[in-house]
Amino acid sequence: MGNGVQRVRQSRRGRAFVVAGCVAALAFVPTAAGATPGSGVSATVVAEGTSVGKLKVKAPKGRADVTFRRITIEPGGSTGWHTHSGQLIAVVESGTLTRTLDDCSVEVSPAGTSFIEPSGRNHRHIGRNLGTEPVVLWVTYLLPEGSELSDDADPVTCVPGK
Repeated sequence: MGNGVQRVRQSRRGRAFVVAGCVAALAFVPTAAGATPGSGVSATVVAEGTSVGKLKVKAPKGRADVTFRRITIEPGGSTGWHTHSGQLIAVVESGTLTRTLDDCSVEVSPAGTSFIEPSGRNHRHIGRNLGTEPVVLWVTYLLPEGSELSDDADPVTCVPGK
């Protein structure tokens, strides 16, 4: 090998050592935090709930109205049969909500659970409080802009045993 080739290799090796040394040195240099501390902010968790399975949330097409609502259903009370034009995400803070769905199936949601109510006329349902304490729900509505929170629906006739 000629002296020129040997010098190029030594030069490359030298640069590699310099780069490696700089990278190692950077590990010891103090860095600024990635986030800044907050100031004058407070937050309160009002309700938490865990879903039974995977939650599939679908936002409305186009602009959406997002509404947060606290709903209380007294013992013996019900929501009446209704539908929604968009999805709802609900958390049961206290009590036990019993919902009868369009296919006559019944879903029971105790305190500490969450669920999604699907949208559309094919998803009519009624929520009842069959317990002795009030049911308190925290509900997030994801509705097409200008929609009502719910629409009245005809009751479903469920035949026991079928």
